[in-house]
Amino acid sequence: MNYSASSKPPLKPPRERRGISPNPDSLYSQGQRASMSHDRLFLEDRLVIATHNQGKLREISALFEVFDFTVISAGSLGLAEPDETETSFQGNALLKARAAAAASQLPALADDSGLAVTALGGAPGIYSARWAAPNGDFGKAMQRVEAELTQCQSDDRSAQFICALALVWPEGDEICVEGRVGGSITWPPRGENGFGYDAIFQPDGHQLSFGEMVPAKKHAMSHRADAFAKLLHRAFSPRIFSDR
Repeated sequence: MNYSASSKPPLKPPRERRGISPNPDSLYSQGQRASMSHDRLFLEDRLVIATHNQGKLREISALFEVFDFTVISAGSLGLAEPDETETSFQGNALLKARAAAAASQLPALADDSGLAVTALGGAPGIYSARWAAPNGDFGKAMQRVEAELTQCQSDDRSAQFICALALVWPEGDEICVEGRVGGSITWPPRGENGFGYDAIFQPDGHQLSFGEMVPAKKHAMSHRADAFAKLLHRAFSPRIFSDR
């Protein structure tokens, strides 16, 4: 996989030269919508990652390192960020991916993710980024999580990270999946790795917070990795096997 944040991505050789053959049972003719019983396969040369969050961009780009298509950031194309007006992770992921696909006329992948704390009724949830607004201050956001847990006087510190990934083509085909990882809120924050709420989230069965884990270990077990595995199965698996 190649990634360029500032220059126009080079076009890759046609997929036929790379030995990638669409499954006729899974697709109509090239560029057409898949049948109702099959998801469309990703066979294109470029994929837009519809995020302006550099932490998410790094993690998602890393997941595609084994592929031979070019990943393009929404920021490098000058795409605007749409307002997240939906009421679920999947709804917001689809909203962002649809906007990027329409604006770029390329397939687009969007992520919407956040922290859901059980004792806080699932908050901050889809508002996870807004708790850090207006300047992306997740130190402040983590302090708010701890303050609200203290205020509610609950012994339940269980939480989960949730990630929705939406893949949308400009022709209108869509795939949306959701991944989760369970854990608990720890205080004070621990570790300098990761981003967002990673420093206060300790995944079940582990002694380290996401903020203390090396990136490769976190990426292998995170909510985003769980969602990516589901997306891989639905849209990319035949491509992996034909590329080997």
